[in-house]
Amino acid sequence: MERIHIGIVVGEASGDILGAALMAELRKLYPNAEFSGIGGPRMLELGFHSYFPQDRLAVMGLIEPLKRLPELLRIRKFLREHFIANPPAVFIGIDSPDFTISLERSLKEKGIKTVHYVSPSVWAWRQKRVFKIAKSVDLMLTLLPFEAAFYEKHKVPVEFVGHHLADELPEHVDKFQARRELGIPEHARVVALLPGSRASEVERMGSLFMHAAVFCLEQDPDLLFYIPAANSDRYRQLHLQLNDYVDFSLNLINGNSHKVMAAADVVLLASGTVALEAMLLKKPMVVAYKMAPLTFKILSWLIKTPYVSLPNLLAGKLLVPELLQDAATPEKLSAAVLNYFESPEETQQLINTFAQMHVILKRDASVRAANAIAKLINQ
Repeated sequence: MERIHIGIVVGEASGDILGAALMAELRKLYPNAEFSGIGGPRMLELGFHSYFPQDRLAVMGLIEPLKRLPELLRIRKFLREHFIANPPAVFIGIDSPDFTISLERSLKEKGIKTVHYVSPSVWAWRQKRVFKIAKSVDLMLTLLPFEAAFYEKHKVPVEFVGHHLADELPEHVDKFQARRELGIPEHARVVALLPGSRASEVERMGSLFMHAAVFCLEQDPDLLFYIPAANSDRYRQLHLQLNDYVDFSLNLINGNSHKVMAAADVVLLASGTVALEAMLLKKPMVVAYKMAPLTFKILSWLIKTPYVSLPNLLAGKLLVPELLQDAATPEKLSAAVLNYFESPEETQQLINTFAQMHVILKRDASVRAANAIAKLINQ
């Protein structure tokens, strides 16, 4: 059987997860496929040949990418020259758009078919990037349906493949099983607090969420609060913040965020991917976020969408409360949390809506992505 060469570049741990799952499905279609570029540990286990460690691309913020710019430019130059000299059947950039889309454009100009997997938030801000993307990719693979609609509007070839988290998380969540595993009383009223995974997020949101919990307990002393720390560093950080709240019991857990959310009745969370996870776990939520005032002001000018959380973006309307910046006060957060307990019928309607949205996103993303890529290769 003829060998086929497929180029892939991923720059984040999440991209490594997508890349490994995609490789597994492409191998079913092309048993003799060879994969090379930049990949992470999961991809390496499947025989991927990585020319550079994946973590060399994993840069965040504004300053670190500038400091690392010479190295990043050297890596991209090598990949561009390598793939032009050794053209793959297709090149796939997974996420990391600032790095991969420019590389895709260079390769497409040389006649190499290009795919980008995971749309940047071009529908939300810097929308003119879509014109560069149109010149860079033969196919965009999106995780969310409204992203595909945006690209269709701009005549960019696109396939909505669904979200891998919707494939991984169960449609039916056993709240009581999660409680038994965590040692939580089965019939308690439980709130999960998720203030973020980065030190700066926990610094801003941790104490705020704890303060909101105090307000909740003043209204309902029987509530139980659990906070899963994203890692051991965040566990220590949250433990220090708890020293200011010695008068109430908050259960701090290292890891297990999905299990803690599954066990909860309501989730108070910092805006991010965790809102999608909470939605897929069918959990009523309150979304909050705070950032530096100047950053918030700039983003408010740039962002073109009326909502920030994925449940609201997917629905195209305000399904869950979003309390941002000055609106994120302990009083308002606690009132939004307690409202779910006080309005059981509305809360159940929201849970039913989340179940319907899960079905929409659950599409065997890796299989659909592989089939779409195979169709492009065979054109």
